[in-house]
Amino acid sequence: MTKIITTIKEMMELTQKWRENGLQIGFVPTMGALHEGHLTMMEQSISNNDITVISVFVNPLQFGPDEDFDAYPRNIPSDVEKAESIGVDYIFHPSESEMYPTKPTIQVSAGRLSTVLEGAQRPGHFDGVVTVVNKLFNIVRPHCAYFGKKDAQQLAIIEQMVIDFNHPITIKGVDIVRETDGLARSSRNIYLTEEERQQAPHLYQSLKLAHQMYIDGERESDKIIAAACDYLKMHTEGEIETFAIYSYPELVEQQNISGDIFISLAVKFSKARLIDNIIISNK
Repeated sequence: MTKIITTIKEMMELTQKWRENGLQIGFVPTMGALHEGHLTMMEQSISNNDITVISVFVNPLQFGPDEDFDAYPRNIPSDVEKAESIGVDYIFHPSESEMYPTKPTIQVSAGRLSTVLEGAQRPGHFDGVVTVVNKLFNIVRPHCAYFGKKDAQQLAIIEQMVIDFNHPITIKGVDIVRETDGLARSSRNIYLTEEERQQAPHLYQSLKLAHQMYIDGERESDKIIAAACDYLKMHTEGEIETFAIYSYPELVEQQNISGDIFISLAVKFSKARLIDNIIISNK
């Protein structure tokens, strides 16, 4: 049976005991509203580790003043049921006051990697992410931590943070889980209207179009981006906020493509801002 831990003290005491007993700890940090993408990460952790801990904590530091912190979906009974159904051992579910008893005096900066793409659209977002992930890593002390590739920029930042701060943790990137029509699973999909839900799979189709142009030999980013944006404008009513091609994991914008890249987009519908990407490796 999955056990819920709500205090930092108890979580750290358990972690210390597990490590003393030589147990391998896997960790999946989440903000709840669990879906198949989260469960896939948890299943990987369960198969690779002795103990799997997930966190459910909606982190206020990564929300901007005009973003949906209060409206972000929260349903801990449903999250517990889903986690329990696949065999998660522990859920760390602290309150905001438990994680931040006072306003943080010191925050971690994500640096250059946070100044592009999602970071440019959401100033301070990734600073909030790396601050809370550092806290969670110090509390749970996992051997392995699992992050989804849907947030590819976040994954690159976390991987670099682990290197820069010498966390003895292996970061595992987990492939995007999609609906049968290609839409990436996301907690924000519930905000789509019925018509927008019909249009949303075209986000992935535009990425596939871009990928095919790359496969066919196109290396000029502007041409790929223009074709993909034309496709999106034809098939959706969403506002294209970002369609970009960057090196991965260095996150340097590409004009003439070389090396490993990721192609990413962000499209704003009436009440949902959706992101998606594909990572292309030349290895």
